[in-house]
Amino acid sequence: MRFSLAIAAAGLLFNTFVSSLHAEPSPVEQAVDAVIDKAIADQRIVGTVVLVADKGQIVYRRAAGYADREKGLPMQEDSVFRLASMTKPLVSAAALRLVEQGVLDLQVPVTRWLPDFSPRLPDGRAPVITIHQLLTHTSGLSYGFLETEDGPYHQAGVSDGMDLGPDLEENLQRIASVPLIFSPGTDWRYSVSLDVLGGVLSAAAGQSLPDVLRQQVTGPLKMDDTHFVAPEPERLVTQYQDGRPQPVKMAQEAIIPFGFSAIRMAPARALDKTAFPSGGAGMVGTAHDFMRFLLSLRENSHSILKSQTKGMMMKDQTGPQVQRQNPGWGFGYGWAVLDEPGQAYTPQGQGTIQWGGVYGHSWFFDPANDLAVVALTNTAFEGMSGAFPGDLRDALYEELK
Repeated sequence: MRFSLAIAAAGLLFNTFVSSLHAEPSPVEQAVDAVIDKAIADQRIVGTVVLVADKGQIVYRRAAGYADREKGLPMQEDSVFRLASMTKPLVSAAALRLVEQGVLDLQVPVTRWLPDFSPRLPDGRAPVITIHQLLTHTSGLSYGFLETEDGPYHQAGVSDGMDLGPDLEENLQRIASVPLIFSPGTDWRYSVSLDVLGGVLSAAAGQSLPDVLRQQVTGPLKMDDTHFVAPEPERLVTQYQDGRPQPVKMAQEAIIPFGFSAIRMAPARALDKTAFPSGGAGMVGTAHDFMRFLLSLRENSHSILKSQTKGMMMKDQTGPQVQRQNPGWGFGYGWAVLDEPGQAYTPQGQGTIQWGGVYGHSWFFDPANDLAVVALTNTAFEGMSGAFPGDLRDALYEELK
């Protein structure tokens, strides 16, 4: 009798296990699946990895499409992506950890660590630029892709951190040779500030920037797949750009129209050990690693930063300068901060932080609803600024509200 009961119990457990494999997807899973499937079917993105965490727990995870379409290689959850500007939050966190340790001071001039970095205003004055201003993009610096093709950054040969470019020391000299576009602290402009900050961190810590990031951020958070050079080339996704009728494979030295200018991108940079470590755009990593970083920002979570420091990072540090450009949004240390959801026309809660990556990524963390989303694609620019990020966000909030 006992043997029969044991057999029956085992059979029940087995049937329950099999049934779980075919369980009906939750409404959230169905909604997100639909957005991903449509983006791939419409040939707007080639491949993606999407993670959703609700109250600190992963409730959705999926790799879809191709890591390499021509080779027929499917996307994997541990596929490695070129992070582009998703590098900035990690470098910002490293800077603030050094502040906590007394190595840096947010109000100290950049020249404390980079004595020769002293760009001037058009009238010839050389104003003080602080670490705070680098972190918040209020330094008066710019990006070449925000200028016309004959703009001063192009004329000076400044690298935006995504092409092969010069070494870091030479690039800093070129940046400093271009007049500032405004007096530091008086306005906001997305810029190479984080590349300059990378030079500051290296000088202040007496280490290379990759070593600083490993010691201060990626090591403590066990972000083992996040580096400045991909250590396993076979896991690095093939890069694509928007095209019709489908995305096209990105050239090894691509110049892609962006607004009234263009972005110079070199996908092979992710494998080039001689390329300077760009603090604004140079890292590679996985969706799971970046989600680990976002979850460390939750209240009372295991973190590399003190609660007060996290609060500083997630607070608007710029005032109205950014909000004039993006209604409802300010800018903290490493990302945009949602101050007024009603003005921004978004379902996200007040205090949401978000940004993206030009190679095709988007992410956000909504602390009011304790919701974090990482969506990495290998398709620029759809995965960052096309319909995909907004469709994904709206589908989630529709089901979770």
